Amino acid sequence: MRLIFTLLHRWVGLTIAAFLFISGITGTIISWDHELDEVLNPHLFEARSAGEAGAPLDLARQLEARSPQVWVTYAPLTIEPGHTIAFGVEAKLDPATGKRHTIDYNQVFVDPVTGAEIGKRQWGAVWPISRETVISFLYRLHYTLHIPEMWGISRWGLWLMGGVAVLWMLDCFVGFYLTLPPRRAVEQSQPAAVARQLRRGWWERWKPAWKIKTGGSAYRINFDIHRASGLWMWGVLFILAFTGFALNLYSEVFYPAVRMVSEVTPTPFDKRTPADHNSPVVPRFTYAQIVDVASREAARRGIDEPPGAVHYASAYGIYSVSFFEPGHDHGPGGSSPRMLFFDGNDGRLLGRHRPWSGTAGDIFIQAQLPLHSGRILGLPGRILVSFMGLVVATLSVTGVVIWLRKRRARVSRNHQAKMAGAHRGA
Repeated sequence: MRLIFTLLHRWVGLTIAAFLFISGITGTIISWDHELDEVLNPHLFEARSAGEAGAPLDLARQLEARSPQVWVTYAPLTIEPGHTIAFGVEAKLDPATGKRHTIDYNQVFVDPVTGAEIGKRQWGAVWPISRETVISFLYRLHYTLHIPEMWGISRWGLWLMGGVAVLWMLDCFVGFYLTLPPRRAVEQSQPAAVARQLRRGWWERWKPAWKIKTGGSAYRINFDIHRASGLWMWGVLFILAFTGFALNLYSEVFYPAVRMVSEVTPTPFDKRTPADHNSPVVPRFTYAQIVDVASREAARRGIDEPPGAVHYASAYGIYSVSFFEPGHDHGPGGSSPRMLFFDGNDGRLLGRHRPWSGTAGDIFIQAQLPLHSGRILGLPGRILVSFMGLVVATLSVTGVVIWLRKRRARVSRNHQAKMAGAHRGA
């Protein structure tokens, strides 16, 4: 059995090592995506105009008037002092072709005082990589590897990295098992005192697996780092693997599996089939109308936070209005903030989202992203996850080094055996 697990650990580890290395390094960086983005791109995020800021929805209308080929699909409703306001945009349909206009950006940064456009960029662009796009490039590289759409399917990258996460979960258990020392058989005829001594000796034989012998050879230190890091960080590694699987294979595997064991409250998006890219649902209600309806509904429901952002999903015809104080858009415990959902055609309420509430299945689903990002523990959690990215990359490298060293040893032994056989045959 141990031989089977050794082979399984070896080949599964080699299969996913490169993917985990990329995921680990990028995970370390994107734990601080917003902060790094602002440091790299002060020209996009800093507003220097003096005066009173305009209303965000008025600024959105001005943006659409300047660029009639786009419409605003995401609008912040609060403005941080000294910051620009970043709108998410999509291309409108071109009446001449029946398809969307071609644009090379999906974010526009506007001065909140003058309404002037400060800059624009394509969030998640593959090429060219610039300081304006490098953080979003790494963010998408982390979970999709930027694998392009093929045969009309755009989820190849999600599926691949989701499959890697499944193998990683399996390998967590296999690797843990291999750190355990082989149990010595205790014969029934042996005295109880001898049996207890043998069992106590098993723990003594396992203790070195938790340590790094710094005085050993380079190979021994590499091996100890691989084994001890995996043991000490096993729980966090498994959480990262499981949540990676849950987030990447959410609709294909995770959500259906959770529904099999617990009641799950469907969202308005679960009840609708997305429209084709070139057949977006054009809303009849404006942002201002929806925000007004949402504010009244929030007051009726006792929501104390102000409307913080509004988003329109053109594939579903659904408005989402989020409620949060400025700077708290991640919500409590890293979950998304309170939200109300409205139909874009008639303005009726479609549903709501309350963080950390609902059925057991609802709460379990909500916990996946906060756990994966570490935001469930606030700043200490983000630091931990950033550190774990380095641990994952280290485990990948040290695992490959162990395999290369053992492979060279096997090749050398086989070569010596062949030479000895040839010598005897002569």
